[in-house]
Amino acid sequence: MADVDVRFAQKSDVVELSRVLGRAFFDDPVMMWMVPDDARRARALPRVFGAMIRHHFLGNEAVETGSKDGTIGAAALWDPPGRWKQTPGEEMRMMPSFLLALGLQVGRGMGMSELMKKNHPEEPHWYLAVIGSDPDVRGGGFGHALMTSRLDKCDAEGAPAYLESSKESNVPYYMRFGFGVTGEITMPGGGPTMWQMWRRPG
Repeated sequence: MADVDVRFAQKSDVVELSRVLGRAFFDDPVMMWMVPDDARRARALPRVFGAMIRHHFLGNEAVETGSKDGTIGAAALWDPPGRWKQTPGEEMRMMPSFLLALGLQVGRGMGMSELMKKNHPEEPHWYLAVIGSDPDVRGGGFGHALMTSRLDKCDAEGAPAYLESSKESNVPYYMRFGFGVTGEITMPGGGPTMWQMWRRPG
């Protein structure tokens, strides 16, 4: 099995990254709650991820891609310490894509975002906002390569890391990288739960 090539994303990668993350999160409980219709979700998610990458994450220069044979199979969207909050300008530039993608469900997405912000840790840290692999390559070492790439840097910097797991089944996976559960965020109105996870530098 060929090694996974990890590199920083460029603007030219955005369309492919959006497609990969859209497929990765198609069966995600939070995304299914936000956009219940399968066909609509398949169209919406690449738009949502594309807007987030283009207007926020690329500017933080911490989007990493995992590739084999030149094809992107996975991506991790990180925010450096102190940079996890989207600016009003970034939010304004993302909103047309969000409205197009989510329609009337955009309010549900904004409510979720506000709840996550309210529960976000204050201590400076690297924030793993999104990590996902195309279902076709799961089990191929992409996630491991992406996690190791940034967490090794966190350890070198002495910086903690934080994430929210939207699938309870993924919690043990993150624990193998040194994360521990610190809390739960449950969406209102019978929505899904997210597990807050924190990692001290090794």
